[in-house]
Amino acid sequence: MKKIGKQTIKFDAPPTIKACSSIVGPKEADGPLSKYFDHTLEDEFWGEETWEKAESKIIKENVSGLIAKSEVAPTDIDCVIAGDLLNQCISSSFGLRDTNIPYLGVFGACSTFAESLCIGSIFVEGFAKNVICATSSHFCSAEKQFRFPLELGNQRPPTAQWTVTGSGAAMLSKEGEGPYITHITPGKIVDLGIKDANNMGAAMAPAFVDTLITHLKDTGRNPSYYDAIISGDLGYIGKEISIDIAKSRGYSIASNYNDCGVMIFDKNAQDTHSGGSGCGCCASVFSGYWFRQLKEKKVKRLLLIATGALMNSTSSQQGESIPGIAHAVSIEI
Repeated sequence: MKKIGKQTIKFDAPPTIKACSSIVGPKEADGPLSKYFDHTLEDEFWGEETWEKAESKIIKENVSGLIAKSEVAPTDIDCVIAGDLLNQCISSSFGLRDTNIPYLGVFGACSTFAESLCIGSIFVEGFAKNVICATSSHFCSAEKQFRFPLELGNQRPPTAQWTVTGSGAAMLSKEGEGPYITHITPGKIVDLGIKDANNMGAAMAPAFVDTLITHLKDTGRNPSYYDAIISGDLGYIGKEISIDIAKSRGYSIASNYNDCGVMIFDKNAQDTHSGGSGCGCCASVFSGYWFRQLKEKKVKRLLLIATGALMNSTSSQQGESIPGIAHAVSIEI
């Protein structure tokens, strides 16, 4: 591998995405992408006593499903890189504690899936043969931790997004027929002072554009190089802000740009306001929908940029602003 430009890494022997797996909850199963997910839940508890235990079960079963689909023996997997939204990433660590595979817990808020792909790609380019990258989120557990318990029945403003209940996972390997991760661009923290915890799209959009433009400058590419540029979970508001910011800086992305948070729900029929969010949003939409588009060669060049809001309930209560982060992964076949 080698560094090019300011922040981008180019892989000389690009890791292949050998397989992907996805699980989503009942609301996501009622959305436009239902047929692309491997498994859907009938209810948010999935037979568990708490939402947190349900989320751990979701990532556990999804990683097990990925291993089965990839036909890679667990003994041949060098590492699992995973994360979620809950304190100390308990969904991932509790859900994956019985795998007997080396584990790295990572946190980048809703950008965690792209972060795990970045780290996993470096591992595979180096010493590893197979690496699993996985994330999860759960609407009920996230609302309880970051906003208000559901029992309070608080009204959600129009800017609010709906945390996806689900998980996405990818198996990265040294060998395979693609699609390949050819470049990664780790992002910088961008903070424009937004403090509204119910408007994640506005807080994260500047980081998305910063990483996008950095990636394009580093690689010498134009937005039109990609068949699709996909953000993680900016939602409707964040998507429009991103298009406007990019345009003001001389980049037109409206024709080939979409957002996983926009795609996963039917905004009007499902009353999800500004769309989806959460670690499971980008992960499940990529693992379910976009990976299939790449394998079927309907899309040959995809730039995945997952975004995250680096805040917690304490920082919000103390009046802190919401820093944003975005990591880019160039996937080609």
